[in-house]
Amino acid sequence: MPCSFVFQRELLCYLFVTFQARQINNECCEFLPWLQQKAGTEVSSVLSVGNSAFGRSLYASTAIHAGDCMLKVPYSVHLTSDKFPLEISPFIDYGVGSVSCVAVVLMAEQKLGMESRWAAYITSLPQMDEMHNTIFWSEDDLQMISQSPVYKETIEHKANIEKEFFALKPALECFPQIFGDIRLENFMHACALVSSRAWKTSKGVSLIPFADFLNHDGTSDSLLLSDDYKEISEVLADRDYDVGEPVMIRYGKFSNATLLLDFGFTVPNNIYDQVQLWMDVPSHDPLYAAKIELLNKHRFPRGTKSDGFNDARGPFIIKEVKSAEGKGKGIPQALRAFARVLSATSVKDLEEMALEAAENDGRLARRPLKNREREVHAHRTLLFRVERMVRDHDAAIKVLQSSVVSVDDTTLFVRRGMARDLLNGELHVLRSAHTWLANYCAALC
Repeated sequence: MPCSFVFQRELLCYLFVTFQARQINNECCEFLPWLQQKAGTEVSSVLSVGNSAFGRSLYASTAIHAGDCMLKVPYSVHLTSDKFPLEISPFIDYGVGSVSCVAVVLMAEQKLGMESRWAAYITSLPQMDEMHNTIFWSEDDLQMISQSPVYKETIEHKANIEKEFFALKPALECFPQIFGDIRLENFMHACALVSSRAWKTSKGVSLIPFADFLNHDGTSDSLLLSDDYKEISEVLADRDYDVGEPVMIRYGKFSNATLLLDFGFTVPNNIYDQVQLWMDVPSHDPLYAAKIELLNKHRFPRGTKSDGFNDARGPFIIKEVKSAEGKGKGIPQALRAFARVLSATSVKDLEEMALEAAENDGRLARRPLKNREREVHAHRTLLFRVERMVRDHDAAIKVLQSSVVSVDDTTLFVRRGMARDLLNGELHVLRSAHTWLANYCAALC
């Protein structure tokens, strides 16, 4: 689809801002010497800290060759939950998550200000108004992605952070000398810093100074590796880098939905994009109990409703279906089985499905139903659901493309670009699934 004039203008402005932002920040030059002094060893001799459109970034200060070790950060300078203030531990409910525990450690260091042993690191972290994780989006901002499952996930994620905050608050308030005034917004900021920058190591969730300045490239083969014997985290170069070239690693094979929710950024044309599709058995379905029993019997994932009744439901993860004529790889087998059960109109239908599953390997409707009419009906049910999501995503993208945002409103400008990346990626996946399902149904008719 060709870009509109407005979008072209915004893109040019964005590229200009990006070009301006990629200048080395002299203040950052002090960070690596501080860290190496704290670690008591050399962390890196080939990387330097600078600024880019992504925030703090690392650049090759000398030529780097594939396979070279670019940095080594000892465990001793990781910021982890084992640095949790000992006097507070007896007051903490250990049901609190590991991210929240590290967030509390971070808050204690933030309260110390320049007296903190981690001051050079703490002051390098982004402020709340610089972060774009969706938990910081206003309701108007979130409306841009209301067609995406990320909208619902954001609400749930904020609710979970609030729950953990109120579980921790009574204990933290007992130590004002350590934490000062305890506010939800500060806790939320600390949690976002941890979730967007930390890695999981043998020491648990770990903030790793300097290493967390490496930005994400989904096509990179470089990963952060931990050596428990040497007690270091290190990164090896996946390719050659010229002097001054930005160095990136892959955080993981993350979709834009995950990147936006947890990290606060998106990647155009993300090869790992996927879509959550929610389906459940309506409680008013006359065969509700029989369908739930069949799904449960065949070990289909199930949850518990607030009214206490078990039910089978999504979410199901759909990935790009790369072959319209193939086996539908990308559309979960469990989702197709669910659609078959959902579309059943009689107990006899359900009994036949159970019998066919028993004739194979016990998995529910792993193979196409023998009754072609019911097989087509089941997949058309799924097709109509995907078709509706395609229409909704397409309409939302058109609204984004037609609206005008002042380049002076940097936050909205950036977030609208992220919303567009998210919706475009999900739409691409949905269209691939729609094409396959339509062809599958046509072939059976």
